[in-house]
Amino acid sequence: MILSSRPAINLDHNATTIIDPRVAQATHEAATTLIGNPSSQHALGQAAAAAIEQARQQAADALGASPREVIFTGGATEANNLALLGLWAANEVAGAPRRTIIVGATEHSAVLEPAKVLADRGVRVLEVAVLRDGRVDLDQLAELIDDDTLLVSIMLANNETGVLHPLDAVVELAHARGALVHTDAAQAPGRIPVDFADLGVDLMSVSGHKMYGPRGVGALLLDRYARVPGGASLLEPLIHGGGQERGLRPGTYNTAGIVGFGTAATLLSEHLTEAANVAARRDRLAAALEARLAGVSVNGARAPRLPNTLNVRFEGADAEAVLAGLPLLACSTGSACSSGTPHPSHVLTSMGLSAAEASECVRLSLAGATSDGEIDAAVDMLIDAVSHVRSSITLDVQ
Repeated sequence: MILSSRPAINLDHNATTIIDPRVAQATHEAATTLIGNPSSQHALGQAAAAAIEQARQQAADALGASPREVIFTGGATEANNLALLGLWAANEVAGAPRRTIIVGATEHSAVLEPAKVLADRGVRVLEVAVLRDGRVDLDQLAELIDDDTLLVSIMLANNETGVLHPLDAVVELAHARGALVHTDAAQAPGRIPVDFADLGVDLMSVSGHKMYGPRGVGALLLDRYARVPGGASLLEPLIHGGGQERGLRPGTYNTAGIVGFGTAATLLSEHLTEAANVAARRDRLAAALEARLAGVSVNGARAPRLPNTLNVRFEGADAEAVLAGLPLLACSTGSACSSGTPHPSHVLTSMGLSAAEASECVRLSLAGATSDGEIDAAVDMLIDAVSHVRSSITLDVQ
């Protein structure tokens, strides 16, 4: 479907990246040539199984893990659910020696919702606050963690603001009390270096379509030596079936998607070489908006951030109204998974913004292919849209 004779400028890459042509080709070839079921023992099945294991090795090499630590899933949401719910199930099998889970206040709904499910089941779920710059409050976290803490789940990079959490400090605090650590790293690969072993976490979720790969595929990385306290395993499966992925994620393999995921993983280092230029364009975008419009501020500006992400508040301009005036600019007011919800961003209100202030914020997320010309055009569009919304409010008041 053609939306316009003019192409839209895409500044919503945190919602989903554009699949790399090389990944698309590998995915298509796998879909059309690897026709066997990877669990079958005949030659067609074994060819597909070999391609999956090659993709597992590619993902492991790119993300600093062992192939045995890579469990393929249907995406980061499934990986997050498996991490929290599967870990709790393993804890129950072990006799539930620990009954507390801690999550960050600005986590994605794919972590907060399974945490709510656990809370409804009687698990003690605590939420650790963030500072005004968006980073986790380590002092409060140190107070919350105790010998009853089973898991701490803190994302690596926030999907709305790009703020990077100090995971090294989180891991140190948690492991000192015998607690495990999970991180939702969906937004990070290809934008910052991500090494599972160096991070020191026990579980890490990643998503194909956030790293120029196909949608509908992701992975949960598991420290092969980690176990729930007093238990024999780290996870129990959420679904049961044919025993694929060591029984942790049964079901017929998405061969084409997994091959595409592996191919995308091999390209992460290439995307990292673009990070400095992407950050420069992000900063150019912010500077131009601040120079040409009054009442502009950047959320999380004082914290380390992803090089591609800019969350900006336009004081006095409702963000939904601004977006309505941007037919040729793709951007968002927050997470794509929660678009259309009537409440303000929990990420921004957790950082100290009021509901009204949070409703004036727009997320702009770039890619390596974003050009200077697109940045300049986006600035003009945003200024026109914000100015129109502000002038409409002034006229209504008069």
